Amino acid sequence: MLLHQQFVRVAKKHASKLAIIDKTTGKSVTYSRALIGALILSSKFKKYDKEFIGIMIPTSAGAALANVGALMSGRIPVLINYSTGAEANARYAQKKCNFKTIITSKALLEKINCPLIEGMVLIEDIMTGVTTGDKLKAALMTKLPVGMILNSVSGGNEHDTAAILFTSGSEKDPKAVQLTHRNLISNIESFSNYVHIGEQDVLLANLVFYHIFGLTVNLWVAFYHGMTMVSYANPLDFQTVSKIAREEKPTIMVGTPSFFWGYLNKSEPGDFKTLRLMVAGADKTPEALRDGFMKKHGVTLLEGYGATETSPVISVNSIDFNRPGSTGKVIPGVEVRIENFETGEKCKTGEVGKILVKGDLVMKGYYEDPVLTAEVLVDGWYNTGDMGFFDEDGYLWHAGRFKRFAKVGGEMISLVKVENIMEKFLPEGVSCCIVEIPDEKKGSYIVASVSAEVHKTEILRKMMNELPSIALPREFVVIRELPMMSTGKIDFRTTTKMVQEIMNKSGFAG
Repeated sequence: MLLHQQFVRVAKKHASKLAIIDKTTGKSVTYSRALIGALILSSKFKKYDKEFIGIMIPTSAGAALANVGALMSGRIPVLINYSTGAEANARYAQKKCNFKTIITSKALLEKINCPLIEGMVLIEDIMTGVTTGDKLKAALMTKLPVGMILNSVSGGNEHDTAAILFTSGSEKDPKAVQLTHRNLISNIESFSNYVHIGEQDVLLANLVFYHIFGLTVNLWVAFYHGMTMVSYANPLDFQTVSKIAREEKPTIMVGTPSFFWGYLNKSEPGDFKTLRLMVAGADKTPEALRDGFMKKHGVTLLEGYGATETSPVISVNSIDFNRPGSTGKVIPGVEVRIENFETGEKCKTGEVGKILVKGDLVMKGYYEDPVLTAEVLVDGWYNTGDMGFFDEDGYLWHAGRFKRFAKVGGEMISLVKVENIMEKFLPEGVSCCIVEIPDEKKGSYIVASVSAEVHKTEILRKMMNELPSIALPREFVVIRELPMMSTGKIDFRTTTKMVQEIMNKSGFAG
């Protein structure tokens, strides 16, 4: 099965149902009109280079249908991050995947102050060039039986690439992840069956499609099942998103903890009460955030875990099986192995090790990068680069990135654990990021970067009750605006560099 073929089947079955309620443009699109739109875009895309086509459009009906139209035209969508360095990211994608055409939006380029670079085609211009004849031809085609429509669009097999996304680049240059139709469909089916979602659900889609969380769970989950997708382009517009939730009464919503904090703070009590499934991912979910949603909206905020390379969902808490603090149980059809990072042996229950994943959800590989692919994919097992453990009931607990473990005094220290404990004692509104500073003479040591001046001695005294002394930060550095990534996570790589520079200048080092 292919994603765009499933979209055709769903659109024929639910012709009069609303496919997209686009809250950015104020337009609503039925499945029959969505199919017409996708067929028109498919015919327009056929005049561009074969194989790859870049897509750089905010979350909207246009972005959703451009992804479907690209696949229908036999092209592979390359999703480009426009929130952090759009011009550089567009050029990087073109060079990395060796293609030219990027479908983007004039309104977006103006808003983010990005120049029109060679190869960019404006969706507004494409739509202006659509003739009455184009519309009639596409409309007539949608009246044909499903089989005939499928014969008119691009075919292929389930192991063909369905999307290329770039890793965040928080540790190295972004890698081009190739995800197949099989990868995405297997993940959609496993995740949907596990948390019981289907065509009757209304999905609030406000995540960007250039992140796998948005592409799978906002775009393809909705189109795969024939749900109504309520789209909005700016997840940071907390008040508007809360108002949309109140008005449109969605039943499913996913997001990152930093976004959910915004919704919690800017919403009115009950705005999110219709949600029966609310899942946070991409970062740890604090207890205070879960408590806040339960008190203000009567909704259980669940936590899940995934990776771009795994399409993304690996594990998730559900209403039936929820252990707050954990990332839930591994979804059906997915294997997870916790491996000792030194011996390679399988870890015992409760023992922290490297998280390896196997199954149909695991990517095809990094595009044109066999060496990096071979580093992370061995015998079908994908090394997530994360550390974690299973408890006695089979819940998976995330302990942080392997790169976020520091070897201090011969001990492996989880910087994330230090962060979690420090956060409990920080004044409200103060963020922290714990980093490791290497020192050749005295060995590595730990530094806390905080977003405001704090009472260091008092915080360290409280932390001593929960951590060994070698895990306590040796220094505190104030960075008032901790660098953030577009997912809402603190950018650990950039923070570490900033801390190193501050330490060197102030003569702390050594």
